[in-house]
Amino acid sequence: MLPLQQFTDYIKKNALFSKLDKILLAVSGGKDSALMVQLFKLAGFQFSIAHCNFNLRGDESQRDEAFVKLLATTLGVSYHVVHFDAKAYANGHHLSIQMAARDLRYQWFETLRQENGYNFIALAHHQNDSIETLLLNLTRGTGISGMHGILPKRDKLIRPLLFLSRHQIDELVKENDINFVEDSSNESTKYARNKIRLAVIPQLREINPNLEHTFAQNITRFAQTEEVLQNVITQTRKEIVREINGEFYFSIEKIKELKPQKLLFFELLKPYHFTNKLVDEILESLTKQSGTSFYSHTHRATINRNEVMISALSKEQMHKNQFIHPKDERILVENQQILIAYTTSNAVENTRNKAFIDADKLIFPLVVRFKQDGDRFMPLGMKQYKKLSDFLIDSKVPLPQKEKIPLIINGNGEIIWVVGLRQDNRYKVTATTKKVAIFELLNS
Repeated sequence: MLPLQQFTDYIKKNALFSKLDKILLAVSGGKDSALMVQLFKLAGFQFSIAHCNFNLRGDESQRDEAFVKLLATTLGVSYHVVHFDAKAYANGHHLSIQMAARDLRYQWFETLRQENGYNFIALAHHQNDSIETLLLNLTRGTGISGMHGILPKRDKLIRPLLFLSRHQIDELVKENDINFVEDSSNESTKYARNKIRLAVIPQLREINPNLEHTFAQNITRFAQTEEVLQNVITQTRKEIVREINGEFYFSIEKIKELKPQKLLFFELLKPYHFTNKLVDEILESLTKQSGTSFYSHTHRATINRNEVMISALSKEQMHKNQFIHPKDERILVENQQILIAYTTSNAVENTRNKAFIDADKLIFPLVVRFKQDGDRFMPLGMKQYKKLSDFLIDSKVPLPQKEKIPLIINGNGEIIWVVGLRQDNRYKVTATTKKVAIFELLNS
């Protein structure tokens, strides 16, 4: 027997949707989504089915698509199917396959929702998915928002199965003879989430057999703690931030008074996508000279006298400025390629086409851009700053070429390498360097 009452009670308790709403169900064909479909049908809700074929598992991917089509036809509900080249998207956007697939499906779901008048998109996440997300976030580093696991509702996304554990779903599918398809990649330890599910959680369950219940209580507390924090952030933002024509000015004097400073400032800057390491750099630079800038992939933070000014990068700037992420191996700048590699060897070469950089000093994302007024750096071998314009004159770079020389900029706004000419002395490899980043210029 299916837990219809628990299902509808959970939907009502969390105000996920109303009986009149049209819901788009994201269905892979696995146990979780197959059970969700049956519960929606039994409850009499209005729904359609959406299935993504990422073409990653050969015949298995085609089998999944055929199963979902048959399921929808059997139940008499409409369905949508799309094919994606996830590998090409991942390569083109410098993403892992998993992140590429996630971006593609959520973008498509939202497009379907808007075009077909669906009120919400239902995802079949359960309690164990929430636990895995929490553990994964803790492993990689997270703020308080990463500790609430998966929320029952966020914008137009709803998760009506979060009241069930994976074990409960397995039992319900078996007891009710619900058909499903098995994704063989779920048993692979290639992916971090699978490692947590297959290796870590069983060990934790030995310590606490009621793991899902305990984590559900913890996640509720974390969510409530985050709510308290966000109330503080909202009030703090009113006190220290002023907005003028879409730019945000943070009072340095009031930033210094924040307690705890790092936590509150990190949360204040979160909407602008500055990383934890960048926030550290900004705080350390509050007393430095005006004009020092830091970049996220969407915004620039500039020390502007007694304020930190946050301004959005324009589409033109984001197109003009390229970004280097930790997993990037190459980027194309105009007609030139820059290769990126890492090594633990401290050996360096005396060549202008390569820069050997202390990798621990890099703050991602790095920015690749061209010359700007006021640029300066500390050329390798020197202990004083030099204006980039003066350096290019001394290097006898022809005037037409000066505007075409790429610069690799650290996340804190400092020049790392004047590409093909000289790297910055502050980032050189020393005897204490543990990891070396090698940037190599190739003329294509």
